[in-house]
Amino acid sequence: MFTLSARGHGHSINGQAQTTNGVVIQMSGSKGGRGLASGRKPPQPRVWARERYVDVWGGELWIDVLMSTLEYGLAPKSWTDYLYLSVGGTLSNAGISGQAFNHGPQISNVYELDVVTGKGELLTCSEEQNSELFHAVLGGLGQFGIITRARISLEPAPQRVRWIRVLYSKFSDFTRDQEYLISLPAQPASQKFDYVEGFVIVDQGLINNWRSSFFSPRNPVKISSLGADGGVLYCLEITKNYHESTADATDQLRVVFLLQEVESLLKKLNFIPTSVFTTDLLYVDFLDRVHKAELKLRSKGLWEVPHPWLNLFVPKSKIADFDKGVFKGILGNKTSGPILIYPMNKNKWDHRSSVVTPDEDVFYLVALLRSALDNGEETQSLEYLNNQNRQILRFCDDAGINVKQYLPHYTTQEEWMHHFGNNWDRFYQMKMEFDPRHILATGQQIFTPTFPSSSNMASW
Repeated sequence: MFTLSARGHGHSINGQAQTTNGVVIQMSGSKGGRGLASGRKPPQPRVWARERYVDVWGGELWIDVLMSTLEYGLAPKSWTDYLYLSVGGTLSNAGISGQAFNHGPQISNVYELDVVTGKGELLTCSEEQNSELFHAVLGGLGQFGIITRARISLEPAPQRVRWIRVLYSKFSDFTRDQEYLISLPAQPASQKFDYVEGFVIVDQGLINNWRSSFFSPRNPVKISSLGADGGVLYCLEITKNYHESTADATDQLRVVFLLQEVESLLKKLNFIPTSVFTTDLLYVDFLDRVHKAELKLRSKGLWEVPHPWLNLFVPKSKIADFDKGVFKGILGNKTSGPILIYPMNKNKWDHRSSVVTPDEDVFYLVALLRSALDNGEETQSLEYLNNQNRQILRFCDDAGINVKQYLPHYTTQEEWMHHFGNNWDRFYQMKMEFDPRHILATGQQIFTPTFPSSSNMASW
């Protein structure tokens, strides 16, 4: 008997997709890859246009899912910011981006799964069939089974996106507007944006780099000229989806209405009036925007470096404390990478899944997506950034900010029990039900494998 870990496209952190004295199953690379046991190539995505869902191999990359569904004028509803991730990988965590306030995370948009459990059983599961396994696997960190197929919900795909960024100098204005925008899911499409994210800016060069892709003010923007509170600015990032205009008068009128809708929504926000950056692009190009940045970093040798990322879910009631202590305190004016921040609605998350979120109706994702460089600068070293991550977590503990890690990393079961809190008993029960020998995803360091003794194995 040996341990098993599933590896998608290799974006797990802290070696969580690895295993000791076991086997790592390469799930992605389906163009020339192999199935789990049959030796055959995994099936290509199968789109059910009338039913509006797609069946995909667990190792399929989201970029390939998108391209397959666009052939039918359809697309998944909820995304991650980066599309070169495997379906099974993101569904084992949650899968979040700026659409989550409206559609929930990716795990809230799954109809059915095929899963190979730690017992070696291949089971189909859904709300109606093997429902305990279905909910446990979604966000389950690979602990209960390996996802071999997922049935993903689809919607009509827009053709284009109006992409807007606006700046704030006051954190209270920034969060108030973000929280207002995510409170509108029940409104008609004309009265809400389709995507809401944001990020923290402490480096004015970041803003000026937008000039190549956004219609921005003529003169370079300086943080100091915008009255940044504590030297920090906040950027709200929003989009409005639409269909490409043709010579048809009706289409052209539709675009005019879109611009009016955007203007009406922007009038309700309290951003810096001179800081509106806009651009229009194809829907697929917007979804795949991070890949273009990846290619630039690869060309400079800056992609294959350590990424000591820290992703936190922060309760809405404590986000201002987090701002003062972390953005304006611990981080100083050095970031070494993007810092995302945006709120989500808890009622869009299924409480039956294995994901742990703060116990408030609204909580924020704060993602410090930093890269460690061996360039001699201490503040960009791996040791410095890891120490800073630990400092941030200690600050949250001392300040009573009950954060929950997204893409969590712990090294002891005691820490994992604290992470899951009241959900630990159920998590443990599901582990004993579907992987009693603890052979799956041992790189997470949640459970220790329990193999039979040699004498017992001899009698099998």
